[in-house]
Amino acid sequence: MTAPIAFFDGHNDFLLRLMKSPAPREETWLGSGRAGHLDLARMKEAGFAGGLFAIFVPPVSDGPPPDFRALMAEPPYAIPTPPMMDHPTAQPYALTMAGLMHWMARAAPDDFRVCRTVDEIRAAMAQDVIAGVMHLEGAEAIGPDLDALYLFHEMGLRSLGPVWSRDTVFGYGVPMAFPGGPDTGPGLTEAGKDLVRLCADMGIMIDLSHLNEKGFDDVAALTDAPLVATHSNVHALCDSPRNLTDRQLHMIRERGGMVGLNFATFYLNADGRADTGTGWDVMLRQIDYLIEEVGEAHIGLGSDFDGCVLPDVIGDVTGVPALFDAMRRNGIDEPMLTRFARENWLACLEQCLAT
Repeated sequence: MTAPIAFFDGHNDFLLRLMKSPAPREETWLGSGRAGHLDLARMKEAGFAGGLFAIFVPPVSDGPPPDFRALMAEPPYAIPTPPMMDHPTAQPYALTMAGLMHWMARAAPDDFRVCRTVDEIRAAMAQDVIAGVMHLEGAEAIGPDLDALYLFHEMGLRSLGPVWSRDTVFGYGVPMAFPGGPDTGPGLTEAGKDLVRLCADMGIMIDLSHLNEKGFDDVAALTDAPLVATHSNVHALCDSPRNLTDRQLHMIRERGGMVGLNFATFYLNADGRADTGTGWDVMLRQIDYLIEEVGEAHIGLGSDFDGCVLPDVIGDVTGVPALFDAMRRNGIDEPMLTRFARENWLACLEQCLAT
């Protein structure tokens, strides 16, 4: 049996699922339960060689969370944005997930490693060890004085998105709405600009996914680093505020950045629906557009595993090889497939992360 193509994934929400899972964490991580989209056993089976593991602090409320899948199944929709969260509330959750990521490495030392540089990522891959890079999706856990950034950096943080969809003291996120564009409000705050400058100094990559258009432009003006959207799609094909306009795609190309293809069906489908029946044709249309507008050296995977409604044709991480087969049938050759699967991400990270 041919080994699957090793791939690097720009975004997943496994740490949140691990934190919230009612099952024993060993079962959730090592794979005996086979719930959700990811676990160690299925990642190894699929060729998951590395990726950005998001620390995402969920909205805190007294009642049950909204059923996003149901709300996004019938566009148009405009889901109320959760209120801003302060860092004393967010930090305990973020520290718990950071600790869980390090626990994952201790629970499976021969199969998973927290990596801080591209050299460490490549070394792990060469040893068939999954390379995990710590990412912060929404910077609520970093206070406006930025002191906590040094602590998270010591723990392994190498990628940070200033916002999720809710606003932070650093900037403004795009709403969970359809249809709509990303020009939804002001750009980065002064604290947000300080955060971006400090991340640039420390070799922490800035993720533009979820950030509104003015914030995107602010990041571009503040740093010479590649512009990166770890898990975003094409606005011209799906009119969601979360997706990237042609202007943004061209800026990413010109700055040598990356776009990670998001598998979330509500960011893939032209009608914005959360639809598990979404087929390969929809995903391939996104990939073809990204190749045309961003260039084949600047696109890869940004699955959003364990954080979205996936197409049934993928189902979970074990469906990624089927996506690669669909790309082959669509005319993508093996060298391009290898770049898409991992090499583009590694080349971008080499420019973004401190050595």
